Amino acid sequence: MVLDELIHARTHDQEHQPHRNGSGSHTLKLKDDDDDDEGKGVVQVHSKWNNIHLSLVCVLLGVSLIALLDCCRSSSDWVLLGSGGSIWDWTSVSVVLLFTVLQGALYHLPVGQVTEGKMGCNGKRLKYKLNGLYVFLLSAALLSALWFCGVLRAGALTDRIFSLVSAGMAVSLLLSLALYMRPISTHASAQVHYHNTADPLLRFILGQNMDPRLGIIDVKHFLMVRIGFIGWAMMDLNYLLTAIEMKTSLSLSLLLVVVFHLIYILDFLIDEGSVLTTKEFTEEPIGFIMILGEFIWIPFFSSLPVYFLLQRPNQIHFLSAVPICLLFGVGFLIYYLSNEQKDGFRRNPDDPAYAGLHTIRSPSGRRLLVSGWFGWVRHPNYLGDIMMMFAWCLPCGFSSIVPYLPALQCFHLLRQRANEIEDSCLKKHGDAWREYCRRVPYKLVPYVY
Repeated sequence: MVLDELIHARTHDQEHQPHRNGSGSHTLKLKDDDDDDEGKGVVQVHSKWNNIHLSLVCVLLGVSLIALLDCCRSSSDWVLLGSGGSIWDWTSVSVVLLFTVLQGALYHLPVGQVTEGKMGCNGKRLKYKLNGLYVFLLSAALLSALWFCGVLRAGALTDRIFSLVSAGMAVSLLLSLALYMRPISTHASAQVHYHNTADPLLRFILGQNMDPRLGIIDVKHFLMVRIGFIGWAMMDLNYLLTAIEMKTSLSLSLLLVVVFHLIYILDFLIDEGSVLTTKEFTEEPIGFIMILGEFIWIPFFSSLPVYFLLQRPNQIHFLSAVPICLLFGVGFLIYYLSNEQKDGFRRNPDDPAYAGLHTIRSPSGRRLLVSGWFGWVRHPNYLGDIMMMFAWCLPCGFSSIVPYLPALQCFHLLRQRANEIEDSCLKKHGDAWREYCRRVPYKLVPYVY
């Protein structure tokens, strides 16, 4: 799995439901094991990773994240190169563990719908509890209540940002070891078999279970939504409370970025079921690299622009905020409406609402939209996603490239994903796809690319 692409689980294309993070690092093929009387599936993995690459990724991911957070500080305040600060303390470990346990407890809340996802290895569809929105609202309310009552000082957590990343790495390691030493072999969890001699390091880092469960908790779903996305929202809110405490750091710029992030996260949680069709959810096993991404990359890297503004406040005029808000708003509308059009057409192409849309008949029996949003650009949902991410980086100003790294990463990954999807569509639809590309020549940006 590609850790950084995880943030884009909701971006889909006409014919595919891509995930937030696919690197092509390994390919999976699900097949039945006829010798197993329980009917468990076996996932065959052809990995392109080697031990050197895996070790470098795992070691450097946390180190690079800490370095990026350190770069957000002014040169006179660099912690890693100067005095003060720590990259480890047990209080931070306690915070990460308490947050994980709290999210596990709230997973059991008797609210939200239970929906079916992919087919399990016993021939039955797996069920998932979608109450992430309620869990987020309760988590945010609890954080705010503790702060208002004086029990929690947000600045104390922000000052521990480096040790929180280290604690997330430690907890990820412990959880990964638990899954590796005691693999969950149930109807809900396919065993993963690697063709390259089943190297222990490979199985530990990439994973050897597809859908492990702890009681009713689907571990993969829990980590992606509750630890990754809700953790990101909690870090943003903590930074906001820290800015209020500091007073001098609270700015229109910081407020804009936090609001944009929360709109994006809330939209994801309202449509939480979209994560169940993503590539890393349906095709990739869960191992150390995925767990590490959820504990440190999504919460801390995604919130990098807010942390940057906390350390280097950037005052912008109200009139400057207007075009930034317009960029985010237009991006959100493009993203939302194009996905609505695509999903609605996929569910019922004969709906009168789509009677005026032009289509191309594919040899596969499907029809390709060639008007509406998808007649304007081939991946309008990706374009909307990119616009939103650049919008929440612009309030940081142009004194450093660091707060723009999440947006640049987003653009690179979605461009890669668009190319992968188009290659797949060409194989599937042949001349129909070539005709579509002729009539809609732009992939992501009209008249540019």
